[in-house]
Amino acid sequence: MGRRRALLIHDRFLVDRLDGLDIDADIIGPDALMRGLPGELAEQVEVVACGGDLPNAVVDALPRLKLVACFSTGYAGIDLRRLRARGIALTTGSGINAHDVADHAIALFLELWHGLLAADGLVRAGAWRESVRPRRSLRGRRAGVVGFGRIGHAIATRLAAHEMEVAWWGPRDKPDAIFPRAESLIALAEQSDALFIASRATPESAGQIDAAVLHALGPDAILVNVSRGFLIDEEALLAALLAGAIGGAALDVFVKEPPEATRWRDLPNVVLSPHLAGFTHEAGEDLVGQLRGNIERYFLGGPLLTPVDDPL
Repeated sequence: MGRRRALLIHDRFLVDRLDGLDIDADIIGPDALMRGLPGELAEQVEVVACGGDLPNAVVDALPRLKLVACFSTGYAGIDLRRLRARGIALTTGSGINAHDVADHAIALFLELWHGLLAADGLVRAGAWRESVRPRRSLRGRRAGVVGFGRIGHAIATRLAAHEMEVAWWGPRDKPDAIFPRAESLIALAEQSDALFIASRATPESAGQIDAAVLHALGPDAILVNVSRGFLIDEEALLAALLAGAIGGAALDVFVKEPPEATRWRDLPNVVLSPHLAGFTHEAGEDLVGQLRGNIERYFLGGPLLTPVDDPL
């Protein structure tokens, strides 16, 4: 009899979601990992199913690991370089909820641009628009998108429908892009009335929106982030908002989640949501389906659905 093969489920929330997998392999739950995997079990594990994070210590403890199947679209908490060094594949929920995230980015932006929450408060208080200054029309305004993958492209097309001029920046050119690429991130910020962050959440991108970018954005522009909180220097952003150095910020993600409420409470020029841009019924079901599909395809010897082939 040949060596048994096994799937290790790293995160407890995935246990029920992976029930009934069509694989010829043992399934090891997170409780076994908490107790410390015996060597004979560790040698059986060929696949790990996880959320967006996987400690290197787990990877190092599994000598026959061949696939890390990640539930989420982001994988900032997984050391891709370490996986590549051992020839371990990585799959993610890539592409599942790009349209939902883009929709939410536009919703955040429009609320802040149009001041809808403040306007709602006026009506509920029995006031009217006498105290409201006219807003700027969106038509002809310039929008910048940082990161031009599926989400960035979906944001751009939605902005263009509002008759905004759209440009983007990313570290690699995309010859097929229908929108122009700026010369640099700073150049994009300088020319934008609204800057949308849709960058890939990798360690190399941490803090890319720093004080210099915020300064280039200027006192009338809005920053929107639906990617990951660590892409922005949060202290620099808070300082810019308090000083009026940028016009406002619409944020779905934060460096620490959940954030401290007092950190944002007294800032009138922000709109916040609790990391739910991609949180829809349909996306949740499809993410589970894609995770299961990647795992089943591995054990059946078929092509993976969403292998990560990003350059390091």
